[in-house]
Amino acid sequence: MPTIEGAPHAGATLTVDLDAVTANYRILQDRLGGVECAAVVKADGYGLGAVPVGRALAAAGARWFFTAHLDEALALRAALPAPARIAVLNGIWPGLEAAFAEADLLPVLNDAGQIALWRAHGARLGRPLPAVVQIDTGMSRLGLPPAELALLEQQPDRLSGVPVALLISHLACADEPGHPLNAIQLDRFRAARRLFPGVPASLAASSGIFLGRDYHFDLGRPGVALYGVNPTPDAPNPMRPVVRLEARILQVRHIDRGDSVGYGAAHRASRPTKVATVPIGYADGFLRSSSSRGHFLLNGGPAPILGRVSMDLITLDVTDFSSDDARPGATVVAIGDARTVDAVAVDAGSIGYEFLTGLGHRYRRAYLGQA
Repeated sequence: MPTIEGAPHAGATLTVDLDAVTANYRILQDRLGGVECAAVVKADGYGLGAVPVGRALAAAGARWFFTAHLDEALALRAALPAPARIAVLNGIWPGLEAAFAEADLLPVLNDAGQIALWRAHGARLGRPLPAVVQIDTGMSRLGLPPAELALLEQQPDRLSGVPVALLISHLACADEPGHPLNAIQLDRFRAARRLFPGVPASLAASSGIFLGRDYHFDLGRPGVALYGVNPTPDAPNPMRPVVRLEARILQVRHIDRGDSVGYGAAHRASRPTKVATVPIGYADGFLRSSSSRGHFLLNGGPAPILGRVSMDLITLDVTDFSSDDARPGATVVAIGDARTVDAVAVDAGSIGYEFLTGLGHRYRRAYLGQA
């Protein structure tokens, strides 16, 4: 039986297949060819629940976990077995040192200031505090920039008292295998790694794992691929689908040719039309940019989105369906079957990452498999 969470009386259900998540973990682990595989569970497990996802992945053998924020890591620490190593990608700033140390969390140190802050806290405690160090190799976002890396080379004692558990960087264009920046970042990372002898290294996230062994180093850090989004956009998806989003039809009405539907009269019927209204909207993470684009599935067939996606409701064209199929209480599929997360995102002019992480908390959530 599935584990049910969230809103028990909601008109829409988000089903998360934890067995598919762990199957994807094993696919990625196999692709890494003996290199250890971590799990990135930031943004509440990419919108699907960091705690149930994290528990399932820990049971599957994951030992390293990455979040973006401290609060995410604290919630995960309370839920996972003690040996789990949890790193916080956004790093640390003044006032957070004690919380990191007390929960045995690893800050990802992204600049000289963060290194100094963490080192000073270790000195106050009288013990070394391990951390992850990130190098900026071309993203220009987080990580030690070249000038600070050069300074660290000249003054390596800046890291004294901070055992470096892992050296990481992040690829900007891993989903484009032919992009020249991939090779440039790889060379820069190799060069930086020479300043950290004996320290395990990690460069490849989801798409980077598929760039080949040169990018694997000692640890892969997949995120979105665990949740079924295609890490190889120009090739068939090697991952198993994880999410299914279904809703019940609230109401069905008939309108005449020329009648409008929804806000702004954005759709005007070109024929007598049967309209079904379902209780999903942009407050539930179904992007407003999906207005008049894409479709849901009703009994396996496409029911196009009519007019604007509103806060709580979406209207569908069910003219070509029988009254037995298109009726109040009948179920339509927003994500699932032939409507993959990637396909739904493309129709919205977005990406699977945005769609997953935006899925709201008004759904009834059903977890299949081990939670």
